[in-house]
Amino acid sequence: MPHTHLDAADHPRPQLIRDPNWRDLSGTWQFAYDDADRGLSGRWMAPDVTAPFTGTITVPYPPESRASGVGNTGFHPTLWYRRTVDVTKPAPGRRLLLHFGAVDHRAEVWVNGRLVGRHEGGHTGFTCDITDVVDHDGHQVVVVRAEDQPSDAAQPRGKQDWRRDPHVIWYHRTSGIWQPVWLEEVPEQHVTLLHWTPDVTHARVRCQLQLSRWPQRPLHLTVRLTLGDRVLAEQRTLAEGQETDFDISIPALRHAQDLDDLLWSPEHPHLVDASVTLSDAADGHPVDRVTSYLGLRDIGWGDGVFLLNHKPYFLRLALQQGYWPETHLSAPAGGLRRDAELAKDMGLNGLRVHQKIEDPRFLYWADRIGLVLWQEMPSAFAFSTRMVRRKIGEWTEAVTRDLSHPSIVAWVPVNESWSVPNPALVPAQRHFIDALYHLTKTLDPSRPTVSNDGWEVSTSDIWGVHDYTQDAEVLRRRYGDPSLRSGHIVDPWPGAKRLTLPGVQHQGQPVVLSEFGGATLAPAGTRWFGYDTLTTPQELADRLSALVGAAADSGLAGFCYTQFTDTEQETNGLLTADRRPKIPLADLRTILRQLPSRKAEDATFDAAPEG
Repeated sequence: MPHTHLDAADHPRPQLIRDPNWRDLSGTWQFAYDDADRGLSGRWMAPDVTAPFTGTITVPYPPESRASGVGNTGFHPTLWYRRTVDVTKPAPGRRLLLHFGAVDHRAEVWVNGRLVGRHEGGHTGFTCDITDVVDHDGHQVVVVRAEDQPSDAAQPRGKQDWRRDPHVIWYHRTSGIWQPVWLEEVPEQHVTLLHWTPDVTHARVRCQLQLSRWPQRPLHLTVRLTLGDRVLAEQRTLAEGQETDFDISIPALRHAQDLDDLLWSPEHPHLVDASVTLSDAADGHPVDRVTSYLGLRDIGWGDGVFLLNHKPYFLRLALQQGYWPETHLSAPAGGLRRDAELAKDMGLNGLRVHQKIEDPRFLYWADRIGLVLWQEMPSAFAFSTRMVRRKIGEWTEAVTRDLSHPSIVAWVPVNESWSVPNPALVPAQRHFIDALYHLTKTLDPSRPTVSNDGWEVSTSDIWGVHDYTQDAEVLRRRYGDPSLRSGHIVDPWPGAKRLTLPGVQHQGQPVVLSEFGGATLAPAGTRWFGYDTLTTPQELADRLSALVGAAADSGLAGFCYTQFTDTEQETNGLLTADRRPKIPLADLRTILRQLPSRKAEDATFDAAPEG
């Protein structure tokens, strides 16, 4: 039986699911700090060494979090995990894979005392083939060493604080294992990567597929795409190498009257089910089979507007930190779905995922419920060759992993010049911003890339502006001029630095107010000063309504309000940290869905769906 969307909801890799079912290794693990860094020389990875592991931890919650059962926010750069797992040795022709969703920041993995994998990068996953170290049925000892240096400013860390206690806009750290750990048995020849790139204009989908090894004999790939009970396409091709890409014709996309029932958008989040079968070309014997899904949609940008499915689409976003008080960057049970539902219920059509590579299961819920996302790379805070190497490697992994999700409509490799503090004066830093833009466009030319969001814009498909004025009339003066569509910026310094770097010319890029608002509804004793302090929910509603109204009544292509939820001391969310609305959801929806107060010349507003 094919998997359903509900099967994908809890799968750590929702766009590539294989029978038999995966095995979740979340739960209680043995745990130890290694502040003196003696574990390697002391052979803590050996299967018979248990003495150092005096504590326990609940995986996948980081030890800084209360949900982990540890709740220690001090400086402990080296962490060790140990667990005994009952495993049956795979049959000949089968492989056993151990997957990690994310381990911050550097990981080494041993099974039965033998090293099976290393990975650097705290926000993306990796896989260890453990087949050859499982030489018996029964208990297998898995040991993980994680290293996360709190003061390493060249390490992509996002908003994790380098101090013990959170200050200003930074939060408690998330170290070690913080996304699912899981086992999967696979055929020796199997699909390791699957990408979908829709091309609505030419009524087709490009399928890109990678195999675990070079085929030893000719293999057929058969792809079947369905929408409910409707078969959209079925196509077979020959897999002659380890990587295969081919176009699949979708005849239904040629009929304009059917498009509303086919195309993905936040208002109509249609998802197409996909099955991919790898079989022996000689005898038709199945080799591997996976199920997936995709969305048929087209993204465009230019002439000052953002386009979805060839129509102007006004972006109504909030800044999402993806952080919870009890679990930090890890999500509590049901938390990913709940955030997506709340965003939709309050009238947003999307979120800007800020300084975090989100869990693929959240991307699934955005795909299914209907939200557009800006995906942003967590920043480091010091410019160096080491930082460049780390960021390029991890950003490449992130884009490559997530580019098939229809919800992602923009990539953001840099925010507010973090890690590149002087691109106007230091050529190497400007070259790095431009290099990240071109790298991203090489990996995925189908989406816009916001190379440096907020200010000091260089090469970029969208100009993101951060402007925290609390005066709605100032917003109207800065962004209400229709000539904004032609790149006329009234105030070149709306934020802390110049909006554009020297020599940058507007070439029709949409301008999005990608951070604004940020007023704090301050309870007694709050530690956060915010961008302004308000004392009652009605004051917050009035301020929000005025600022959003000004943003809607402008030449902008969209806005992103700061922020979705309170996070630690940064209490400027539309929701509290435990996801309670500060203003009734119905009122939030009315405010956030405001149309311009006058008949705008910009067709963006007229054509923006309001569902």
